[in-house]
Amino acid sequence: MSARAVWVNGRMVEPDHPHLRADDHGVIVGDGVFETLLVVPDGAGVAAFAVRRHLERLRRSARALRFECPYGDDELRAAITLCLDAAPEAGIVRVTATSGGGPLGSGRSGARGSAIVIAGNRPPDYPPGTAVSTVPFPRNERGAMAGVKTTSYAENVLALDVVRERGASEAIFADTRGRVSEGTGSNIFWCDGARLHTPPLDTGCLAGVTRALLLERLDVAETHLPVEELRGVPEAFLASSTRAVQSIARIDDTELPVVDGPLTAAAAALMAGLMANDIDP
Repeated sequence: MSARAVWVNGRMVEPDHPHLRADDHGVIVGDGVFETLLVVPDGAGVAAFAVRRHLERLRRSARALRFECPYGDDELRAAITLCLDAAPEAGIVRVTATSGGGPLGSGRSGARGSAIVIAGNRPPDYPPGTAVSTVPFPRNERGAMAGVKTTSYAENVLALDVVRERGASEAIFADTRGRVSEGTGSNIFWCDGARLHTPPLDTGCLAGVTRALLLERLDVAETHLPVEELRGVPEAFLASSTRAVQSIARIDDTELPVVDGPLTAAAAALMAGLMANDIDP
């Protein structure tokens, strides 16, 4: 079982028992938002990394969907602590908020929303030198859900399933104008031989927490790149909350000339230092 400790709507519950309403809109129509946080050592115990930033984005995403998470940050922080106290071996924490019970369609009922915190999974393993592959269906940078971390993840599930058949571990989307946007659960960075680059938010990519930490601390340009030119970059990596920094060795059928190069190594060292010394940057 991936869920080892679960908190739902104010109380700890048994992970293998049902707790949400069958008509919860997060299940019925994907009317919800979520955050995934990495569990890292913290003194003699463990803690979730960058909680403040994740809860801020959870609320931004919920407001983009025009509902409010029914629990405050202090309550969600306490729920995260309770779950990690119960499951200190967990590798990730997931926080989900939905608009609550509703009709079997798109309309809402005005019901109180739901909030779920889960500690589970094994510690993530993202080996360096991974392969990524581009997919033909685009991120709609002009859509209402552009940059919003919603539970409507079917497009990402499909893209990841497609590229795994090609031997890749992550799919890369372009936006509707053919510019590199993001992965299914990661941001992408590349090097031009001297400087790091990553797509701007106007490509529809998520404003990733790890992306923000790297932009604030390293020399990174936000640059539009035609997706067909991505295979020509000399060095690249993926960044996300669970993978931190993962180097890329292959894009589609092209092997990159530099893997785990100096700029990738600098980004990885930065994130490792933050996780060891600043639990909530």
